[in-house]
Amino acid sequence: VVVGFVGYVETPRGLRALTSVWAGHLSEECKRRFYKTWCRSKQKAFTKYQKRWSQESSAGNSPMSAEIERAKKYCQVIRAICHTQITKVKIGQKKAHIKEIQVNGGTTAQKVDFVTGLFEKEVKVADVFSQDEMIDVIGATKGKGFHGVVSRWGVTRLVRKSHRGLRKVACIGSWHPARVQFQVPRSGQKGFH
Repeated sequence: VVVGFVGYVETPRGLRALTSVWAGHLSEECKRRFYKTWCRSKQKAFTKYQKRWSQESSAGNSPMSAEIERAKKYCQVIRAICHTQITKVKIGQKKAHIKEIQVNGGTTAQKVDFVTGLFEKEVKVADVFSQDEMIDVIGATKGKGFHGVVSRWGVTRLVRKSHRGLRKVACIGSWHPARVQFQVPRSGQKGFH
């Protein structure tokens, strides 16, 4: 579901966010993302913004027109703010994931008009990707916590009668250089990277 957009200006040091415009109504699952504990909070996120939006629209003006015009005038990159509909998947999570998705093609004004036209509407997978299309996916591995070298790096265990344990690296380096090199397997966090 598209709930807003962010406009970026290209600077010599990279992109800088100039302005962001949100939709008039945000679902509860989207608002939950802005809280640590939703049930214990006053749940006031975006209430003033929604009030301003409704006042401008009832007055006959297009809401947030100043910010939208600012984005059309100065921005080069427009990205839509979208959130997942997490409640449709019964996994016990109610907090939606929010992501910026870049809009390409056309002038900046056309991009802004395209995104504002999508406000509060669903964007289906079929609208973005075609059948049998190849896509790049990025993810983190499952976290396993603190593990030793045998599990983490797959080094061979030492012999049965070895002194002070056997799930170790026998030699962690020569005398000189008098430091442990980064190539040497060590124990630590396994997974979630």
